[in-house]
Amino acid sequence: MKYTAPRGTRDITWPEIRYWQYIELIAAEIFKKYNYTEIRTPIIEQTELFTKGIGQQTDIVSKEMYNFQDKGGRNITLRPEGTASVVRACIQDNLISPHEITKLYYLGPMFRYERPQAGRYRQFHQIGAEAIGSPNPLIDAEMIIIGIRLFERLGISGITVHVNSLGCQVCRPVIQEQLKSFIEINLPNLCEDCQERFYRNPMRIIDCKNPKCQKFFSGLPSSSKVLCQECKDHFNFVLEYLEAAKVDFIVDPNLVRGLDYYTKTVFEIRSDALGAQNALCGGGRYDNLIKELGGNNVPAIGFAFGVERTVLAMMEKNIKLPEMNQPNVFVIALGHFAQIRGFIILQFLRDHGLTGEIEVEQRSISAQMKRANKLNVRKTIIIGDDEIANGYVTIKNMKTGEQQKIELQNEAILAEIITE
Repeated sequence: MKYTAPRGTRDITWPEIRYWQYIELIAAEIFKKYNYTEIRTPIIEQTELFTKGIGQQTDIVSKEMYNFQDKGGRNITLRPEGTASVVRACIQDNLISPHEITKLYYLGPMFRYERPQAGRYRQFHQIGAEAIGSPNPLIDAEMIIIGIRLFERLGISGITVHVNSLGCQVCRPVIQEQLKSFIEINLPNLCEDCQERFYRNPMRIIDCKNPKCQKFFSGLPSSSKVLCQECKDHFNFVLEYLEAAKVDFIVDPNLVRGLDYYTKTVFEIRSDALGAQNALCGGGRYDNLIKELGGNNVPAIGFAFGVERTVLAMMEKNIKLPEMNQPNVFVIALGHFAQIRGFIILQFLRDHGLTGEIEVEQRSISAQMKRANKLNVRKTIIIGDDEIANGYVTIKNMKTGEQQKIELQNEAILAEIITE
């Protein structure tokens, strides 16, 4: 029997894995600048964490979660997103301190049962950040800027920032009524999913990806007119901070995000490299979630981006990666004793910070030189029985073709290898 990865999952191999490594490296670098520390949570959680946190009426909970019972009869779910798990960890592990902001970032696989397509898989990977403990709109603006800086650092041009406010428990019902009044007249013209969502959770309708429905939503009235004064002030301050930071943004009344826990500020960063499904990153404020999951009444905001979609955008933009872990040196050893000596030389070079490889098969010098060229090394060390007998090695500069005889002594070889 031939085994293959389950539908909607895939192996990430060379050379694509280089994009993943680079994205993870840059993300960690950016988060460190903003004083975020990493957290790692289990990929399985109690199902209720997500049904209660994300919302029963969302597509994620009602259609897409991987649920099962373990051998103890407990309802378990493969995590479909990262925020609920981070919040659970903060409550359980007492990571939230009064009058302080807890800043955490995470990365790892998530799972949703949806139709696989370009950049979207049933096992997918997210990198995200959560800032817990402050209602200040400065944090909202900072979170958006972190996302912008991250994609700028990755070299992804052509991004746009969309922002909106979903209000709070006071004004959200008014926003929903305004939305229902706008939609109800034309409800028969919307798709079946939208008609079903209208009665369950009308704000989810705007999430519809049907082009016909999206065209209808283009005339949606702005929710900013019916926000309560507190939410208006908060949103205006967010925009003021963004303007002060010279961030270009679009206030988008169609932006709602697909999770019920969002309050006040929501945002997306979109790329022109991804077609209709153009969201690279999304997030927002969730001021009630921590209390709903059993913690104190603590405000918070977060965002996440998909690694697969970011890789896709980078490839579409033909972004060239810097060389990472490229071998500096290749050892061509001709004969058994030469291979032993070459092996020892290479260990010494590795111990001193270089990256290298040695040919393990007894092949001709031309075959080994071809491999050195394929690895794109800077220099090649050639050692055989004659070289050992005469106390030297030959070092070839692969760029210039120049060859030099160097004393068969580790420090001398190292000095020549690191010389440009």
